[in-house]
Amino acid sequence: MSIDITLPDGSVRNYESPITGFQIAESIGPRLLKDAVCIEINNSFKDLSYEVSSDNNVRIITNKDLDALHILRHSSAHILAQAVLNLYPDAQFGVGPSIENGFYYDFLFSNPIKENDLENIELEMKKIAKDSQSFIRSEITKKDAIKLFKNQNLKIELIETAETDEGVGSDTVSLYTNDTFVDLCMGPHLPNTNLLKHFKLTKISGAYWRGDESNVQLQRIYGTSWFTKEDLDKYLTQQEEAEKRDHRKLGNELDLFTTSEELGSGNFLWKPKGAILRDVIESYSKNAHMNNGYSLVNTPHIGKSVLWETSGHLEHYSENMYPPINHEENNETYYLKPMNCPFHILVYKSDLHSYKELPIRYFEFGSVYRYEKTGVLHGLLRLRGFTQDDAHIFCTTDQINEEVKTLLSFSINLLRCYGLTEIEADLSTKPKKYIGSDTDWENSTNSLKQSLTELKVPFQTAEGEGAFYGPKIDLHAKDAIGRRWQLSTIQIDFAQPENFNIEYVNSDNKKSRPVMIHRALLGSVERFTAVLLEHYAGHLPGWLSPTQIDILTIGNVEDYTNKIIKDLDGFRVSIDNRNTRLGEKIHNSEKSKTPIQIIVGEKDDQNQTMAINIFGKENNKDIDYKEGIKSIRKILKEPEFNLNG
Repeated sequence: MSIDITLPDGSVRNYESPITGFQIAESIGPRLLKDAVCIEINNSFKDLSYEVSSDNNVRIITNKDLDALHILRHSSAHILAQAVLNLYPDAQFGVGPSIENGFYYDFLFSNPIKENDLENIELEMKKIAKDSQSFIRSEITKKDAIKLFKNQNLKIELIETAETDEGVGSDTVSLYTNDTFVDLCMGPHLPNTNLLKHFKLTKISGAYWRGDESNVQLQRIYGTSWFTKEDLDKYLTQQEEAEKRDHRKLGNELDLFTTSEELGSGNFLWKPKGAILRDVIESYSKNAHMNNGYSLVNTPHIGKSVLWETSGHLEHYSENMYPPINHEENNETYYLKPMNCPFHILVYKSDLHSYKELPIRYFEFGSVYRYEKTGVLHGLLRLRGFTQDDAHIFCTTDQINEEVKTLLSFSINLLRCYGLTEIEADLSTKPKKYIGSDTDWENSTNSLKQSLTELKVPFQTAEGEGAFYGPKIDLHAKDAIGRRWQLSTIQIDFAQPENFNIEYVNSDNKKSRPVMIHRALLGSVERFTAVLLEHYAGHLPGWLSPTQIDILTIGNVEDYTNKIIKDLDGFRVSIDNRNTRLGEKIHNSEKSKTPIQIIVGEKDDQNQTMAINIFGKENNKDIDYKEGIKSIRKILKEPEFNLNG
C-alpha cells in the first residue's frame, strides 16, 4: 500500500506504508536527516520513529526551527531527572516541562540539595548525553504503571489523576525510556541523548507539588538548553546582565518602592520617588486615551457575589479570587474584584445606547486583587494586588475588525513612546473549558488574526491558551538585552454581553447585542514599571525620571539657582547646595541616575552661564544661560503620541 506525503512547499512524495519520520527525512537528503529533531503531522508533533501509515501533511522539524527548542528542553528535563536518580536513588521525582528559555524538574529529596550540588548533577547529565541513549516510547496499562513506579508516590498520583495530555489515557500510560530510566510522558523527544550538548543548570527554588500550597514542598531544579554553544553562551551572558538589571535591586537603589513582612507577600509600598514615576507613566497613558476616543470611568474595589456569578468568574476563576466578604447585617456576600470588566459592563448598562454611539470605549486605572500562589510571586512582575490600565470597548460585529486594528495600532505605538520598539504577538485560541458558541470563537479568532496580518505584526499561535470567554492577542516587547516581555492584551468577548444581557438600539430601531473587547495596554502599572526599569537598567529617559534635574551648587548662588528653577517650572528639580565637595555631589547624582546635572558657581552667576552634564553622554561647561535652558527643555520633552505611528 502506498501513501502520499505532502511537504510544506506543497510537493507530494509517494512512499510505501508505513514509513517513519527518519525515512522521510533520509529520502529528502542526508543533511536534513542529520538536523532532524521530530516531525509535525497535521499540527501534532511526533518522534522521528513515528510510523506514518496514511496520506498526511508532514513537516520535518530541524534544530533550526523554534519548535525544536521545546523538544530539546523537554528531553533535557528527562536526563536531568535521570541524573538526579542516578546520584540520589531515594529521590521522588514529579514533573519536568520545558519553559521559555529552559526547563525544570521537581524533586523531593530525603535531604535537600544545595546550589553547589548542581555541578555534580550537570556532570552526570553530560555522561548520559554522551551515551547516545535512544528515547523510546511505549504504552502500558495503568495497573502495570503503578507497579512500575511502586516507589515513586508522586508518579502514582499522576497516573491515578492526570489527564490524557499529561501522559495518561483512559486506561493506558504513555512512557518514555532511555537506558534504565523511565518516565511518564506523551513526548515527543529527540532521537537520542547525544544531541544534548549545550546545557547548563542554573538554580534551585521551592515549589509546591502540583502548585498547591497544601501539598508537600519540592525542590525545583532549573536549567537551560540550546542547540549551539554560541546560543548557550549568549543566553548566559544575557542572564548575567539581567541580574544587574533586576528591578527589585534597582527599586531599592533608586528608593522607589519597598515591602515588609507586615504588609504580606505580593504587595508593595510606593515611596515618593516611585509614586512620581508611577504617576508619570499613568498620566501619559491616560492623556493618550482621552485624546483618542476613550471615556474615563472609575469603579469600586468590591462587588456583590451575584456580579461574579453572572460574569462566570466564580465558576471559572474562583481559585484565583480572595475569600468572600460576608456582610451579616444585610446577609450579602461581596468579593474583592479580580477583574474590572463586570463593573465596566454595569457602567454601559446604566444607559440606553444607540448604534450611532458605538464604539463606546471605557478606560480606567483599576486596582484588582488575585490570590496568586506564593511560589509564583516575583517582585512587581507578579503581585496579589495591582493596577491595570483597563479598557473595554463595546461595538457592533461590523466594527470588530476595524476596532481591533485600531487597538493594535494604539497599543504598539504607545509602547514605542516608552521606548519599547520591538513588538511581536501571540494569538491564543479556544481552550478546553470555554463559554460561548464555537461560531463566535471562530469568527473572533479570525478577526484577531486578520488585524495582526494587516498591520504586519509578527505573531505565533498559542493553541488552546485563550481565556475561558474568548480568544486573545498578547503583545510582547523585547527589551534592551533581548528578553521577551508579555505586556498588552486584546480579547474579544461574545459571552459577557450575553451573560449581562446588554444591548443597543440598531438602525432598525430594534435591540441588538454588542460585542465586548477587553484590553489592558501596559498589562499592569507595577509590571510595566519593572519592565521599564530593567529595559533601561534604571537609566530612565529624562521625561520619565522621578528627578529630572539635579542642580549642584558651588559657593553662594541661591538667587541664581532660584532663577534656574523658575525658568524650568514644570520639571522635577532637586538642589544639592550642601557645603561638600563637588565630586561627592556628582557621585550622589550619578548614583541616583538623574538624567541631567546643572552645575553652577559664582562665576556662572556673573557670566550667566552653566555647566550641563547629561547622564552617560557629554559634559558641557560655560553654556550660555538661555541656550542651556532651551537644550534642557528639548532633552526632557515628552514623546509625541501618534495613533498611526
